[in-house]
Amino acid sequence: MLNDEILKALIEGIIYVAPEPVTLDAILKTLDGEERERVKAKLDELVADYEQNQHGIQIRQVANGYKFSTKTEHHEILRKYVKSLKPPIRLSKPALETLAVVAYRQPVTLPEIEEIRGVDAGGVIHTLMDKKLVVTAGRKSVVGRPILYRTSRDFLVHFGLKDVGELPSLKEFEELAKRALGSEWIADEAPAAGAEPAPVSSEEAGGGVGEAAAVSSPPEPATPAAQETTPGENPEAAAPAGEPPAPAPAAPSEENAAPPPEETLPTSG
Repeated sequence: MLNDEILKALIEGIIYVAPEPVTLDAILKTLDGEERERVKAKLDELVADYEQNQHGIQIRQVANGYKFSTKTEHHEILRKYVKSLKPPIRLSKPALETLAVVAYRQPVTLPEIEEIRGVDAGGVIHTLMDKKLVVTAGRKSVVGRPILYRTSRDFLVHFGLKDVGELPSLKEFEELAKRALGSEWIADEAPAAGAEPAPVSSEEAGGGVGEAAAVSSPPEPATPAAQETTPGENPEAAAPAGEPPAPAPAAPSEENAAPPPEETLPTSG
């Protein structure tokens, strides 16, 4: 059996977190083993406590249940405050995916975001900046000096985080996204943030914060093909201006060489 203070606190917490008015039967079902008369007595004490002037809220009976609400005498001032609030932020699935990439790989450039997601992300980034969830973080010291993006203070406030170090793991993030998006989330489609991130250099890995380094996979060794021109590419076009074109590849040995074209006789019609 719970002591009086804990029982009273639990009843208060149940009413607070409930989206709908809570009935006494629902409270009793949650507090399995407690006597109905004792729970009702503590509930009445709680209602009386919140009726006192030092509290700005009260517990009212609504539709045979109990619910927290503001007091009538405070409505004018509270209505003025509510009108000054920003509307709640609603994010589409592409915006949520892009925000996840920024959060876990920050600071990150737009081309890097697009490489991870596989689609254009310019419009989504502007939307996230308009909502003040993403801000610029200077420019990257590479050719073209692309803009770097990171999450903002409003991002921490919106998701209830102390800092980006409190970001959930990618698996937890996927579960949160599914609950937030509901039917918009395609079950058989993994979010871009959960996909294997592109390899990053040691300079990029050092520039991230929070769990950004945790999601960075080790770079794969470059294959010889990655350092050569692609098949069918003109070697002369790839040579820098003012320099002679690269020499043609050495002819194959006689053992492996294919017969010359002129030795191959066309078949008769």
